[in-house]
Amino acid sequence: MSALILDVAGTHLTAEDRELLAHPAVAGVILFTRNYENPEQLAELTADIKDTAKRDILITVDHEGGRVQRFRKGFSAIPAMGHIQEVAKTEAQQAALAREMGWLMASELLACGVDHSFAPVLDIHGPSQVIGDRAFADNPKDIVWLANAFIRGMHEAGMRATGKHFPGHGTVVADSHIDIPVDDRSLAEILENDGSVFAQLAQNIQAVMPAHVIYPKVAPEPAGFSEFWLQKVLREQFQFQGVIISDDLLMAGATVAGTVQERAEKALAAGCDLLLVCNDQSAARAVLADVTFPEPSRDAIKVLQGKSRFTTLADVKGSQRWKNAQKLLEMFTG
Repeated sequence: MSALILDVAGTHLTAEDRELLAHPAVAGVILFTRNYENPEQLAELTADIKDTAKRDILITVDHEGGRVQRFRKGFSAIPAMGHIQEVAKTEAQQAALAREMGWLMASELLACGVDHSFAPVLDIHGPSQVIGDRAFADNPKDIVWLANAFIRGMHEAGMRATGKHFPGHGTVVADSHIDIPVDDRSLAEILENDGSVFAQLAQNIQAVMPAHVIYPKVAPEPAGFSEFWLQKVLREQFQFQGVIISDDLLMAGATVAGTVQERAEKALAAGCDLLLVCNDQSAARAVLADVTFPEPSRDAIKVLQGKSRFTTLADVKGSQRWKNAQKLLEMFTG
């Protein structure tokens, strides 16, 4: 019945954290910068989370690179994906660079006990400032092959991939963290552009995160609460068989769905397998107390659990592939 991914308070588990982790409906933990001091502490924290849960549990993070990288000191500085085409001249070089950045990001996280990074961003680089250079490119064609290379690197490291933010957040100016974005395009226009990326990559990614964006010419609610978007388009039309993970239900873009309990119920009814409730343990407790989680249609935790090829981060850094990746990083700084 596991369905909820929540956060913990700091660099070590509190009594309240341990109580929440014991709840059978908690599927995982999402970590933030406040949960990190150094790689050794992170490895201890992730081990403690797994030991406390006493069952399979997913440890996740937003660690794409660029502006969105939660762990800095001791980790490689992954660039924003939008700069790959700027620093590498040929498509072959760009694909190789994307692949190695995916491997580097995933290998370092996995070695510290983090199962999954919510990556890659599959949005188009457009007017949205919150997406911006997090996107690989400004057109679907380039995004598909660059993201494919990045995903390949993640897979080679032992990490599964989450494509976000379905069906596309890059073309709206408003930031769904603090606003309620509305995209007035038609279904045909969305599917021809942003949506085509998800359609082409649906068989290569293991999870999808919907956008807290309303597309009023298609459905009245944000995509993450829409049965039309998640079932008719993503599942039936795109034949996506993986895990659907809500974006944070406490973001402003989700507030149109009601109370946090109502948001959780509507997200589950629309087809989300896992729900994110971040930075408010009282809200997480309310969801756990009031929401009835259905029997899952797929074992989302096992689908997304990572498997490191290395025992420690020091082992990763001792590998020739890591050393080669560091030379590639110089392309972004030199």
